Amino acid sequence: MGSWTVKRPCPRGSVHPRGQGLAEGTGQERSVLPTPPASGPQVFDAGEMFGIMQVEEAEEEESEDEAAQEARKKPNPGGELCYKVIVTNENGLQAADPNSIFLIDHAWTCRVTHARQQLQQVPGLLHRMANLMGVEFHGELPSAEAVDLVLEEMWKFNQTYQLAHGTAEEKVPVWYIMDEFGSRIQHADVPSFATAPFFYMPQQVAYTLLWPLRDLDTGEEVTRDFAYGEADPLIRRCVLLPWAPTNLLDLSSSTPEPPAEHYQAILEENKEKLPLAISPAGYPCDHVFKVYTDIQQVLSHLTHPRFTFTQSEADADVLYNFSHFKDYRRLSQERPNVLLNQFPCENLRTELPQFISYFQQRERRGEDNHWICKPWNLARSLDTHITKNLHSIVRHRESSPKVVSKYIESPVLFLREDVGRVKFDIRYILLLRSVKPLRLFVYDVFWLRFSNRPFALNDLDDYEKHFTVMNYDPEAVLKQVHYNEFIPEFEKQYPEFPWKSVQAEIFQAFKELFQVACARPPPLGLCDYPSSRAVYAVDLMLKWDSRPDGKRAMQPQILEVNFNPDCERACRVELSPAKSPLRLQGGRPLPLA
Repeated sequence: MGSWTVKRPCPRGSVHPRGQGLAEGTGQERSVLPTPPASGPQVFDAGEMFGIMQVEEAEEEESEDEAAQEARKKPNPGGELCYKVIVTNENGLQAADPNSIFLIDHAWTCRVTHARQQLQQVPGLLHRMANLMGVEFHGELPSAEAVDLVLEEMWKFNQTYQLAHGTAEEKVPVWYIMDEFGSRIQHADVPSFATAPFFYMPQQVAYTLLWPLRDLDTGEEVTRDFAYGEADPLIRRCVLLPWAPTNLLDLSSSTPEPPAEHYQAILEENKEKLPLAISPAGYPCDHVFKVYTDIQQVLSHLTHPRFTFTQSEADADVLYNFSHFKDYRRLSQERPNVLLNQFPCENLRTELPQFISYFQQRERRGEDNHWICKPWNLARSLDTHITKNLHSIVRHRESSPKVVSKYIESPVLFLREDVGRVKFDIRYILLLRSVKPLRLFVYDVFWLRFSNRPFALNDLDDYEKHFTVMNYDPEAVLKQVHYNEFIPEFEKQYPEFPWKSVQAEIFQAFKELFQVACARPPPLGLCDYPSSRAVYAVDLMLKWDSRPDGKRAMQPQILEVNFNPDCERACRVELSPAKSPLRLQGGRPLPLA
């Protein structure tokens, strides 16, 4: 830590047991009425305990080299002005004192998708955030430049929490910025205080708890660990990157296959038990299968006479579950003939240092660095963000596990006469019949989704420009084009690319994907279990690439593979009168492998 001299004291901090918070998702400030605790009246004494100091770094001694000076510095959020929070109470602060716990107000609470709109529309919000972050802001009306700067700088100040219950939309992480007091608390590897978000149900408002980790004397600094919980030194460097720039160009960006022990640990963590070897189940041709399912689409649309439903899992011939099935061992021992709609073993691993190295290498080479950040456990583009801000990507992992993929900067576009040239993606339905041997089928019926605004590599938070999932927002226009209508129009727009050839490339990509997924034994790959079947939806886009001869080519780019996909649109529009989930009108299952 550098040496500091006090330049001038600022007004005392605004930490207190209650105050003004922000309505989550609105950005609008609201008054919070005091709720006296049962033990007596509230005490507003934080101003007697803490103060904010604006400081400037002292001149370093000439004998100290630059490396030593840099090593002593610590992260300081914001622009040129530097602040720190100190204990001002003449008696100091005792960690064992039950009164030594404080609440910090939140100056701004929002979901990332609403941030720009709130900065533009909520009176005073942009001015306050600019002052808090050290961003220059002049005039009364929000300027596009000031808004962009605040959106870039806010990742040095953002904190996050998410609700454990509610709808998928309600579980999308909430980001908040503590008030001027909380935002001035600096980082230390060995902090003097700890903080945690706290949601007070009676008032329906969130605060941040602040409490000391040790006794402090008058004048000692209030600090917290910005990388709390991260013990690995390299990961800590990565997590602290928004405040302490670090160069990882010398770190290899390759991600070698981890050892088998890595996957075994994941298997044990998931409490998944692999099956014993069994023979394929055999049923007579006229057998009526009893299906146990918790999926409403299956209950509503599976009306083929070969199937009937049962409410008893123990009586079922087919288990069609939405939730993750884990005890394959017991199922294979006790009921090996029961068919199941999933296969054992799926994995995810963390590659943050390698990603940062790769990002910085691309930046140095002048290559495009737009990325899409997705949660691993949500669908429908919820909590999915497009950015070229490395700080944003690093901080997003704090809210929930994320998968970061290169954003397609040169997608193949489709001309909508009512809008212009827009992004589109394609969904195919695949059936995995077995792993050994690999038996994979795809329907040549596919479904299309379109953006609602012309594509350009700007306005990255413009949902209707960069995303195609419109069928869950009642206010968004849902453009629907049947695949039989799409193919001739596509070939009209791109006559040098017949759809038959494009689709052949797509199917080859599917085949290679599942060949790789099944190539290694469990838990490194999908487990062979003769009683398992699985239906997947594969979403993909087409992007422009170059052939060796220099001519442009359309390259399929698989976006994601969805287990238990939403097939409501397919069931409503495409199903034959027999309504078998595997017999689509106009389509046929094509063997891929």
